[in-house]
Amino acid sequence: MKKILSVNQTSNAVDIGLLIARVAIAALMLTHGIPKLLMLFSGEPVQFPSVMGMSASFSLALAVFAEVFCSLFLLFGFGTRLAAIPLAVTMLVAVFLIHAADPLSVKEPALQYLLVYSTLLFAGSGKYSIDYLLQPKLTPVTPANKAEDAARLLAR
Repeated sequence: MKKILSVNQTSNAVDIGLLIARVAIAALMLTHGIPKLLMLFSGEPVQFPSVMGMSASFSLALAVFAEVFCSLFLLFGFGTRLAAIPLAVTMLVAVFLIHAADPLSVKEPALQYLLVYSTLLFAGSGKYSIDYLLQPKLTPVTPANKAEDAARLLAR
């Protein structure tokens, strides 16, 4: 009981929370993106709203890029912060352009997706991700980084 009410979050708990959020939101968004991908390559006329002067086909292609490819990046935690940007923009377009005249109950799912994408944009992917595995290779080696790495090793 004491652990449940604790406000001190361990790094592992936060990393597990980010993993759950990433995998869940990616899987849920793929259920929207895969039908759009199939529509894009079906060969039939595209039935999709044109947005901001773009053709319906181009709008659909951008939505497919965000909802399928960026969701896969989120799923594996690869380029999480970058992948969250097109997804967040897609949800903003859904809320403020596509469903502008609709009631809040229709906009709510896109707002909920936007909330998770914004969280991932700021928090990153966590320890259980490809981003974490690539981090030492992407971070330049400096004396300050070496000191941080040594402190981290001693803390284990």
